[in-house]
Amino acid sequence: MTTTDTGNTANGTGSTGSTGRKDTSGAGRSRGAVAAFAVRSGGTRQLAGTGTLLRFALRRDRWTTPLWTGVIALMVLSLPNTLSTVYGTAAERADLARQMLTNSSLRATYGPVFSDSLGGLTAWRGGGYAGLFAGIMSLLIVVRHTREEEESGRQELLSSAMVGRRAPLTAALLAALAANGALAVLVAGGLAGQGAPGALALGLGIGGVGMVFATAAAVVAQFTQSARLAKGLTGAALGTAFVLRAAGDSAADDGSSPLTWMSPLGWLENERPFARERWWVLLLFAAAVLLQGALAHALAGRRDIGMSFLPTRPGPAAGRLGTAGALAWRLQRGALAGWSLGFLAAGAAFGGITQGASDLVGDNARTREIIERMGGRSGITDAFLATMTGLLGMVAALYIVSAVLRLHGEEISQRAEPVLADAVGRLRWAAGHLVIAFGGAVLIMLLGGAGLGLGYGHEAWSVLGACLLQVPAVWTLGALAVLLYGVSPRVAPGAWGVAGLVLLLGWIGPALDVPPALMDLSPYGHLPKLPGGEMTWTPVLVLTVLAVGLTAAGLTALRRRDLSA
Repeated sequence: MTTTDTGNTANGTGSTGSTGRKDTSGAGRSRGAVAAFAVRSGGTRQLAGTGTLLRFALRRDRWTTPLWTGVIALMVLSLPNTLSTVYGTAAERADLARQMLTNSSLRATYGPVFSDSLGGLTAWRGGGYAGLFAGIMSLLIVVRHTREEEESGRQELLSSAMVGRRAPLTAALLAALAANGALAVLVAGGLAGQGAPGALALGLGIGGVGMVFATAAAVVAQFTQSARLAKGLTGAALGTAFVLRAAGDSAADDGSSPLTWMSPLGWLENERPFARERWWVLLLFAAAVLLQGALAHALAGRRDIGMSFLPTRPGPAAGRLGTAGALAWRLQRGALAGWSLGFLAAGAAFGGITQGASDLVGDNARTREIIERMGGRSGITDAFLATMTGLLGMVAALYIVSAVLRLHGEEISQRAEPVLADAVGRLRWAAGHLVIAFGGAVLIMLLGGAGLGLGYGHEAWSVLGACLLQVPAVWTLGALAVLLYGVSPRVAPGAWGVAGLVLLLGWIGPALDVPPALMDLSPYGHLPKLPGGEMTWTPVLVLTVLAVGLTAAGLTALRRRDLSA
């Protein structure tokens, strides 16, 4: 949809008053000259207010962005200490590198090893996943400050003031640049002791991946009218990049596969931090960011606020959604389908590398101790499977929190009010979303267990049961999100912080030998370690009852408070 700038301007031949007569006076000619100059200087005017919007965006993200950057950086910075403890000698690290070269399944998961130094192993083990999380952080920042603002109507209000057409997009990209720059500095500074050139290369590469997907989200936001769809499409592109990198690394042990080079995550890998860095690979990040950023800015200047180049199809004159539950299903079915496919694929990938887990551990007592701490002491293969089921369960917490907080999004965007104005009570409206959130958690864990069992090829029913055993812990975190939302929309996003803390504890807690009292803060730490461990029903029942109680408390609070105006 093509538009021209609107505002208090006139053409160069004068202005027309309410009587319809052209103003040929000197004042009219002056106004025409000013208007002509304004049209000629439109590029500058379209960025007016960028600084103010940037400060506003940074203020809104003053909690979430530092949390994202801190968690991602901590994931990377904790690795040298862990690796030095597990693989304390150069011979052990060299043996690990040799094993990775011969195991295509593990290369698909983590990528090839280019250096057996602590810095090289840190880049191998954490670089790709840090880049993946940086991409998620970046796309969320950009979509939040562009498409979400337009969808809520706030951007139209801001644009009625002295705000240029391209200023919101520019401010969003600058906010993403600030977040990725801070992440790059934290990683580079924290790993400088392992070798300054490699640390700088890894930090810039992780930040570069984040900016590639920030600008990709900026382009996608021009084509969609829904913030949720923009996030989903950009997330699908990020997932495709991971799959391409994994497929390429499975086929080649040196990162030379064309599939690897088709992925920004593959660029990060081929930058080779701590292994004779290839600085020229950074030019690929710069070119992708500049091209996508320019395209996004060009598109942003050619459409109306709130509109898109691929507008949403209008619904039928007579609505076909007769219940609040049907509406909730219509809103959440796409996200549930994406999570389901992702868990099935992830489960199959984890199952495929299980056979090589025993070979990877070998005689390394420290590695065996960490895996047994995460998955139980029932044999290395069963412990590894239990670790993978626990990881799937912790990631499922992100799904249930996002599904529950769809209620929060519907309320603050004022879409809930028309629904509740009809003969629909708050509890009935909320129940539609919660059934999908809690039932969807069961579905994705079921598919994750099915993929894990099929990929492993043995003990399919035991693996499936172990995955379903994670559901009460997932429900507990979802119920906490219900409680926070029910108490106040302002504290509802805190559920993301809780889910992130639980994921962080599960990710690095066992490797850092975190005290048991701290690990017990996670509901997953109380579940039996299956397969292979002893089944105890008490923690399962306690967590289920706790989830029911927190959900009931949250719904009670929602029923008593006012909705956001």
